[in-house]
Formats: sequence, C-alpha cells, structure tokens
Amino acid sequence: MSDIQQTSSIGYLSYAGDYSVLNSQTLSGVTQLWQDAFARAMAQHADDNASDTPEHPVAVATDSVTGEPIAGAKTLGKIVEQRQCPVEDKEIVPPEPLFLPIAEFEWDLADKPATPYSASELIEQQRNLEFDSNWVRPTVLNPYDDSVDPGPGPQPRPLFLPIADFEWDLADKPAMPYSAEDMTEQQRHLEFDIGWARPIVLQNLRMAA
Repeated sequence: MSDIQQTSSIGYLSYAGDYSVLNSQTLSGVTQLWQDAFARAMAQHADDNASDTPEHPVAVATDSVTGEPIAGAKTLGKIVEQRQCPVEDKEIVPPEPLFLPIAEFEWDLADKPATPYSASELIEQQRNLEFDSNWVRPTVLNPYDDSVDPGPGPQPRPLFLPIADFEWDLADKPAMPYSAEDMTEQQRHLEFDIGWARPIVLQNLRMAA
C-alpha cells in the first residue's frame, strides 16, 4: 500500500474543534488507501492473465485517404447533430384557481343537526360512565394479586322472611256456599247418573266385550 496522502493543501489550517472536517479528511485518506490497494490488485491480476493469454492488437478504424482515425470524427459528428436538434421550451402555466360556489349560507347543503339526547338517555350514559370510571377502569388497571391472602368473607346472617300464617289477605278467598236450589239440582243429576246412565253404559260395555 502507498503512504497516506495529504488531503489538505500546504498552508491550509483546519478549524479548531471541527470534527466534521477531521472525519472527512480521515475517511478520504482511508478511501484512498483502499482504492490504491484495489488498483494494485487489479493490475497484478491483469499482468497474471496477460502472461497466459496471447496479445491481440486492437484494430483502429482509419480513413482510407488520410490515414487518420475516424472514431473522434464520428463522435464529434454525433455531438454536433445532437446540438442541432430542435429544442422547444415548454412554458409551464401556473394552476388556475379553482372556482367553488360559496356555500356558507346554503343550509340545504349542510348536514342536518343531530337530535338532542333525551333525559333518560343522558341518565343512562352518565350511569355507564360512572360504572366505567369507578369500577371497570380501576379493576383493569389494578389486576387481582394472587400472592395476597384474602381476608375473611361475610358471615352468614339469618334470612328475613315475613310470616304469612296469619296474613289471611295473602290466602285464597273462601268459596261461596251453594244455595238450596243448586243442591237440589246437583242431587237430581247424581241420581240420574247412578240410576240410569251408568247401568246402560256398563251393559253396553259387557255386550261389546
């Protein structure tokens, strides 16, 4: 590798404490070292390949009359031809302002006002908000800790039930007694069933069997 080259010219003083200039100089020196090493490696590799392969002279195109190379003339002709191409400047027009109708006073185009909440809906929303703020959020932010021993639970207490033995208002009302006419009618239907309907039905069942 070659020696580290001086990046700054002679007599140039860098700024005191300017680390960006120092870093740039250091990086440029390291880059130059790697470029020099890479160039030497490529040159050595080219020399190794050149010793193995035979050299072929490169044919240079020349003019048949003057004997001068024509590669430069062709390149110059292309440059002149490109310079003579018609180039038109395109004028860029700034965008025109967009015309929009003023709709500040066209209330038909505006959104309809929302229906106000009723008193019951406001009370329900407030209840849900208090439930979320006082119970849900503290429970989520402070999860239950299993390492803590739970305290004593509530003790059983006697269940209060009202005694209904003497509360006759809660019992079924007593049925009304039958009158003499209703009793006579029921007795007549009973005697008809026992004395005439039942024997005929039993006799028919015996004959059918």
